[in-house]
Amino acid sequence: MNTEYEWPLWQTAKLVCGIDEAGRGPLAGPVVAAAVVFPRRFRPEESETPMLCAIDDSKKLSPREREELVPLIKAHAQAWAVAVVEAETIDRINILQATMLAMNQAVESLQKTPDYLLVDGNRFKPHLPIKYETVVKGDSKVFSIAAASILAKTCRDEIMRVHNLTLPEYGFDRHFGYPTRAHVEAIRRYGRSPIHRKSFKLRQLGEK
Repeated sequence: MNTEYEWPLWQTAKLVCGIDEAGRGPLAGPVVAAAVVFPRRFRPEESETPMLCAIDDSKKLSPREREELVPLIKAHAQAWAVAVVEAETIDRINILQATMLAMNQAVESLQKTPDYLLVDGNRFKPHLPIKYETVVKGDSKVFSIAAASILAKTCRDEIMRVHNLTLPEYGFDRHFGYPTRAHVEAIRRYGRSPIHRKSFKLRQLGEK
């Protein structure tokens, strides 16, 4: 992937920021958002690290590929940030609002304030007065959004691996909180853990 999508925006905007999240669908754990700003008119194919061209939707990459790309993204980005919103807040304000909160917190945590936002999906409401554009399937179309998807995914996966150390019976290091058959069986057997989202109901368990 290259920065073809960002180039027209760089004609008028100096700092274009890509934003994506990980963790909207799981039954447990946080939702994590990342924001990434690459230097104006950045071309990954012309950088000293050609591997940057492998940046893509995090779901299309192997865990090893994602891990290898993380330090490269951080090294070449002009600014980057990650924000985490825990299950307790998700239950209190709902997953959509929690996702919006995480995305805005990531933007607000950047070392430099961007002047244009590219957001994966079709919904966004900025806290700051910044122009923005939503891009459906943006993580497979926009370089900076794809980079953000990798940072968000790897951060959330690591959080779930840490939770697995104290809650090994749930297998968070394998399904990362998503509703797999093994995860549902673990909830049926052990009940919900402190990091499970109480606002999610499981038809498999007869919940209404």
